[in-house]
Amino acid sequence: MIVTTPRPAPVKVSATKPEPHVEYEPRQSEHSWWQTRQPREALVERLLGLFTEPAAGRTRDKTRRRGLAKLLDWLQQQPGDTWQDRWLASGADTAGFDWADLPLRGRVPARRHHRDELCCGLELLVAGQVIRPGYAWLLRQRQALMLAEARAAMDPGGFQRLEPYAEHAAGWARSDALNKLTWIVIRKGGLVRDITIGDCVELTKALQEHHFRGSAGRPLFYAMLKKAGVLPATAPERLRVLRLDGRRSVEQIVDGYRIQCQAVRDLLVEYLTERSPDLDHTSLRSNARNLCRLFWRDLEIHHPGIDSLRLTPEIAEAWKERLAHIRDADGRPVRPRVNYRSELVYVRAFYEDIARWAADDPARWAPWVAPCPIKATEVTRKKVQSRVKARMDQRTRTQLPLLPALLRAVEQHRTDAAECLNTATSTTDGGQFTANGQELQRCRPGASGRVYAIDPATTKRRDLTHEESAAFWSWATVEMLRHTGIRIEEMLELTHHSFVAYTLPTTGEVVPMLQVAPSKTDAERLLLVSPELGEVLTAIIFRVRAGKASLPLVSAYDVFEQTWSPPMPYLFQRRFGTEDRPLTRSYIRECLVATSNAAQVTAGGRPLQWRPHDFRRIFVTDAIRSGLPPHIAARVCGHTTVDTTMGYAAIYPEDVIAHHRAFIARRRAERPSEEYRELTTQEWDEFLAHFELRKVALGTCGRDHGTPCAHENACVRCPLLRVDPAQIPRLEAIHANLTDRLDEAKEQGWLGEVAAIETTIAAAAQKLEAMRTARETPVHLGMPAVRLSAGRSNSRERRR
Repeated sequence: MIVTTPRPAPVKVSATKPEPHVEYEPRQSEHSWWQTRQPREALVERLLGLFTEPAAGRTRDKTRRRGLAKLLDWLQQQPGDTWQDRWLASGADTAGFDWADLPLRGRVPARRHHRDELCCGLELLVAGQVIRPGYAWLLRQRQALMLAEARAAMDPGGFQRLEPYAEHAAGWARSDALNKLTWIVIRKGGLVRDITIGDCVELTKALQEHHFRGSAGRPLFYAMLKKAGVLPATAPERLRVLRLDGRRSVEQIVDGYRIQCQAVRDLLVEYLTERSPDLDHTSLRSNARNLCRLFWRDLEIHHPGIDSLRLTPEIAEAWKERLAHIRDADGRPVRPRVNYRSELVYVRAFYEDIARWAADDPARWAPWVAPCPIKATEVTRKKVQSRVKARMDQRTRTQLPLLPALLRAVEQHRTDAAECLNTATSTTDGGQFTANGQELQRCRPGASGRVYAIDPATTKRRDLTHEESAAFWSWATVEMLRHTGIRIEEMLELTHHSFVAYTLPTTGEVVPMLQVAPSKTDAERLLLVSPELGEVLTAIIFRVRAGKASLPLVSAYDVFEQTWSPPMPYLFQRRFGTEDRPLTRSYIRECLVATSNAAQVTAGGRPLQWRPHDFRRIFVTDAIRSGLPPHIAARVCGHTTVDTTMGYAAIYPEDVIAHHRAFIARRRAERPSEEYRELTTQEWDEFLAHFELRKVALGTCGRDHGTPCAHENACVRCPLLRVDPAQIPRLEAIHANLTDRLDEAKEQGWLGEVAAIETTIAAAAQKLEAMRTARETPVHLGMPAVRLSAGRSNSRERRR
């Protein structure tokens, strides 16, 4: 049974996708234009005149004339009012590369020159803008001549104005960019200056759909339009900005999960909006995923009509059971959910936040206050965190002694990769060369300018340019992380402006500092640049600059906030095709994986895999072991509390012993030196005599060596007297004697003696009571009892 409270009627909310900006919409394809409406006679005259060389006085190729006539004869047989309508009705636009088989159907025999004639005739129709094929047809053709003639016929001046903006690119890159621009003009019509941002996005999607030889990732054509001023000033600097979803509003995020209950949908939107200022965009979407999909949408699927947060124990327990496992599309459990407790934390925080906010704003939140279906014991992660801490500490203890081996391996890997690339570059195409003890064969360089070689042993082609780049950035990453202990996102955000010169106020010495931009804790900090780190940074700058006066300005994408940064001289960037791009977290991880495999650093017979965050733990552990105070280490690492820093440090058993001994040595150094001199014979005799004088009639005196008797040998009154249980009768006799003396003192009127005797009697009575209680009440020491079945035998039994 579902417990509900009065709510508005549930309304189905369909998932809505965020509509893109109007400026990014592609131009609408025209259905009719003047070239496609021309009669055949005027069309043939215009096309033949357009592709006729006046100096020669004849057409470029008689084959084109025949092919144009045959193609027009075939198109006239198709239904439609324009040549474009007839082209689409014929089915040739969807036939792709085999479109010529349609006009040749029924022709026996169909020879190759027949197809060539039709292709030549089609070149005239496309270049003359008589027909506008779709991208699906254009991307399946291999007619470079048709694209070149289309540029010359459609907008020669427009394409020529774009060429200077690609002078820095290789020939293949310029050709690729011009071909893409030509496709847009052919498909959408008009001139180069009419191309919009939406047209570029549309072409990119078409390239991705048709897997056009990786051409979708070559954005030079967009950069040419941007630099030439064809695109508006508000257009993004990079094409990749247009291919990412970007930030979405809270309403769009929640509506993407198709929540049916309108009231709960509005509550989730309001709750996430309230939380959004404290979260980055990725965390906000993660929170929405847990609350909307894993929690409420799952309840709606299994309990249709539910509209209240007040869940019965049966419903809550069933939901927890479903959440505990990852399930397939049919709802069958596949494997246990690793972060099950973390998912429960989101839901518990949701209930607790509403209850807390209801105290401040009851009209807004009080109607939704309900008992939380998750107990505090269900979300405790103490054991899990302890296991993770133990596992990470063991990993750090394993890696820290092997760090020198890794450093030698990455340095050697970098040197070998550079030597192999240089040797291959100086080798002629197809020539054999030896590098690092390996026999390789140089491949013919491709259009991208990369250097390839074939390994005869495996017959596989190796990209030596990529291997050298990955080896260098692996070395730079390892050196940077181990010297600074910064996070990987902080490392990737370092720019040329991160260097700061700090002048010491006492000596006036200028110290180089590295300014780390705010990341996780939104607090920047300064790190000292050591000579070793300075050499690494110099190598990085020299490589990125590549002989230029300054570092290239690039825009980086923040995966957490899902925003683009302004163009900045990032240190960790590389040349990717025709543009400079900042390094990504995934690329760094791939480089470290390749380095780990090449280094072959093993522990217990197994190769170690090094991750970026491992070096942060190693840095903290090594710093604290070297004597750096934990609170200073916390400031260096950017931690808000020392506990976080100590969570990174792995404590070694030998460190505990060494630091304890060092503590004792420091404490001894701070005490007077005469306390640690050698004893004389007289002092030793006095020390032994003290213990001999501690024996008294009633037991033992507990006063320290070198201290006088505070009670002038009145042992019965002294709290330092430890009464021997065998002397209890003597103490009882003393107590009785004191009682008789008290009676005598009262009779004689010795009032001063009365007060002294009463004090002594009270002390004696207290000691007697303590001794009797100690004898009557046994004290359990917690020692294990030895049972007869324990398999032990006493010495008497063994003697038998």
